Amino acid sequence: MRTRRSATTASAAPISANPDSAATTRLIRLDEGLYALGIGEITETGTSPELDGMSLPAIQISAPPAEEFDPVELVATTAEGGWWLGAQGGSYVVKAPHGGGLVLLTAYGTPADRVPLDIHRLERPGRPAPARAAAAAPYRERELPAEITLHIERAGDRQFVSEGWVGARGQRLRIEAFSIRPLEILAPADIEYMAFGPNGRETPWVSDAKLCGTRGRGLPLTGFAVRLAPHLSDRFEAVYEGSFFTGGVSGPQRNGEPCLSSVPDDPLEAMQFRLIERAH
Repeated sequence: MRTRRSATTASAAPISANPDSAATTRLIRLDEGLYALGIGEITETGTSPELDGMSLPAIQISAPPAEEFDPVELVATTAEGGWWLGAQGGSYVVKAPHGGGLVLLTAYGTPADRVPLDIHRLERPGRPAPARAAAAAPYRERELPAEITLHIERAGDRQFVSEGWVGARGQRLRIEAFSIRPLEILAPADIEYMAFGPNGRETPWVSDAKLCGTRGRGLPLTGFAVRLAPHLSDRFEAVYEGSFFTGGVSGPQRNGEPCLSSVPDDPLEAMQFRLIERAH
């Protein structure tokens, strides 16, 4: 196992910017842990919108080879067709191994050191989050990250990290299917979920990060529910809300309670999910 010699915090710095090349790069050093790397919208490029047929700007992250570090794990992304993002930006989830690791950001059509980049740690190994209202509660809580995949009308499959609302809230684009996969501690089989559809339709409970709902049939979801496997209910809690076309926000609901609009057959456009671990 290769280990880092020094550095204790995430950092990012440009390592090359050749004016004779359309590509520039940026090296990101990460300590051990799980991170969300957010790429902001790129509004100014100063270059042609295409390079040999490729739409610009184009951003990609990768795990470069390094003698000093073990490779990072690229866990999830909002990008379509691989790991490339366009001018609209997006996000990646990256797991750095023991001793830390490197991520290489490659940019075409815009300088890599000008790409808006936000590095947010989702979990710090071995350091549980501070207790919430510890004086009033007999246990501590921390929120665990999860990957949520949504199938959205006209947009197809999209992947998100469970931080805040996911989907197209306010844009009246229907969610037609979803799946949930925990990224830490729990296995995919430990989270169960189901969905509601028009005219009282209900799906069975599914797990293992399987898609719940339909693709390509034009059938919106009108509600959903999430729960933990029975043997985990004392330690973990699922908390979730839904945003609907007409009825607005419903919830929060917990541990298998239906999340439905106050308006019958109201399409779901966004959801918010929190996976909470309780530790005495």
